[in-house]
Amino acid sequence: MSQKQLRIGQIIYTNTLPVYFFFEEERFADSIDFITQYPAQLNQAMAQGEIDVGPISSFSYAEHHRQYQVLPDLSISAKEKVRSIYLFSKRPIEELNGATIALTNTSATSVNLLRIILQKFLAFDVQYQAHNPVLEQMMTFADAALLIGDEAVVAYRDHHHRYHVYDLAELWYRYTGYPMTFAVWAVRKQAVQEQGPLLRQVHAAFLESKQRSLRELDKVVAYAQEKFGGDPSFWFTYFRGLRYDFTAELSTGLEYYFALAKELGLLPATVKVERWQEGMRETNTTFLS
Repeated sequence: MSQKQLRIGQIIYTNTLPVYFFFEEERFADSIDFITQYPAQLNQAMAQGEIDVGPISSFSYAEHHRQYQVLPDLSISAKEKVRSIYLFSKRPIEELNGATIALTNTSATSVNLLRIILQKFLAFDVQYQAHNPVLEQMMTFADAALLIGDEAVVAYRDHHHRYHVYDLAELWYRYTGYPMTFAVWAVRKQAVQEQGPLLRQVHAAFLESKQRSLRELDKVVAYAQEKFGGDPSFWFTYFRGLRYDFTAELSTGLEYYFALAKELGLLPATVKVERWQEGMRETNTTFLS
């Protein structure tokens, strides 16, 4: 009987590119299977046991933390600006009390981060409606709209002059002083038990891809520009502004986010991050400045 393949999730957005760009798939041709979806779809697939390891929304990790562990040194985080998670508003954010907010239906972490910002920090009472991530459609019925990922990048480039625009990582940092972790690479505990040795190799390959991508960022930028347009300077700033490690500071900030989510009734209990440690040693990655 052939060995069961390790099913690896991949977010469709460019913000995960460095972790996958130089991943040597041919090394694992007979042992892994990539599944590419939007974040909300990956969250659901992981929860249902259809994917074994991959990037999921931080909030989804909290919802299912008893079944998951977090792979060391991998995340999608930002200290201050993330440049791909935006609230577009017809009026200043200070005037959104009582407003209707259109929420992207492709995310969990950002949606609940916005709830925390508006309800906890600004004490606003607002109405939310989930919608497909199309800005102009969302703005036909809403006072403001939340977009993430590549839809947010393109919408900002094309429409930022028409709206008040707020970067959610920047707002989070303003109110808490913490960086924000939007996604973590999680692994199902069952996969750890069944495929630990293969998981170690895949994790090492992810780290190698990440480190090479940050050294050879021009190649990643060229790909992103070809696919989505925009100036190379934007993409360099974008990738350099993201954090792909998962330090103690990021973990602390994420656990504070979980605590506030619990306070607002978005999570049933407090959550601590459980890292996968088998055979692992955290690495210090040098990031481009």
